[in-house]
Amino acid sequence: MNPLNISSLSSRCSRFSRCAIVLLIAIFCQRIAAANCLDSAHFYGVNLAGAEYNAAQLPGVVFKDYVYPDPEELHYFHSIGMNAFRLPVRWERLQPKLFADLDVGELHRVQDVVALAHRMKSCVILDIHNFGEYRGKPLGSADVPNGAFIDLWQRLLTAFPEPADVAFDLMNEPSKLAVKDWAAVAQQTVNALRKADSSHLLLIEGGRWAGAHDWSAGQGGVSNADAFRTFSDPANNSAIEVHQYPDEDHSGTGVTCVDAEKLKAVMAEMTQWGESTGHRLFLGEFGSPSNARCLESLEAMVASTKNSPVWLGFAYWAAGRWWGDYPYSIEPNGTADKPQLTVLRMYMPN
Repeated sequence: MNPLNISSLSSRCSRFSRCAIVLLIAIFCQRIAAANCLDSAHFYGVNLAGAEYNAAQLPGVVFKDYVYPDPEELHYFHSIGMNAFRLPVRWERLQPKLFADLDVGELHRVQDVVALAHRMKSCVILDIHNFGEYRGKPLGSADVPNGAFIDLWQRLLTAFPEPADVAFDLMNEPSKLAVKDWAAVAQQTVNALRKADSSHLLLIEGGRWAGAHDWSAGQGGVSNADAFRTFSDPANNSAIEVHQYPDEDHSGTGVTCVDAEKLKAVMAEMTQWGESTGHRLFLGEFGSPSNARCLESLEAMVASTKNSPVWLGFAYWAAGRWWGDYPYSIEPNGTADKPQLTVLRMYMPN
């Protein structure tokens, strides 16, 4: 998703008033799609946003400038059938200096989320939510060489060695460098992780904003469709990640949505690309406001992830207790589920 001005989201969601109820549901609900990062046939997930907030405040103060999800949030979404949690984090907070040790405090916060998800037999998708840059300098530049990115992931592999618990989402929406350059560094990183004996599920996003709607559009003569056609994984355990939003500029911020039939066509073309190239696909960000037209568009997108075995699953954007009145949020508020969940449940296990 294109970055929002977080300062405009000034309202803060309070902790849930129904924590005890949620915990009981998590224990007794029979609709849970328990799985881990390696044995799931299909991921039904949500983005738990917050740890990536306030990029202008680095490293920032946790629970003031940025936030990690509450256990109650994971229990709630797990109780309604979700088996994957995409966790956006900032590279600069995890690794305050390139080629240096990971920050112990930040690493522990991520590990706490992973440990909780492990107890639920669910997968954490660790997402470096940096748009292809580090402290404002693009990946691949003299300031941020490709080797620094590979070094980050090698350190994260050491910190998270268990592939059943964590999937690696290499870089969110790498819009700060050319598509062909991103495809090259992504391939180098995958090769390095496999050489280091990683058997983790790897998610490799398309370049720019990873949008399905312009997957075949060229940038400097190279499109995502072309750049990732021959992408390879020595362990054959990866997926190409795409994002898609239904609003008119596909930013994930608008409340007016395009026609559902248009999105069906976009997703059908994406499916055909996956089938023709042999790549699995993952819908890592998508969502919608709750008005009727947008819910139709939401259904068009999520239904498409069930119509072909190339789709590994989805992660809805977004939840997180600091979203305030963001119209795409499915964060629980009071006692009622958000309307978007009615659509998602149609395509989740009963």
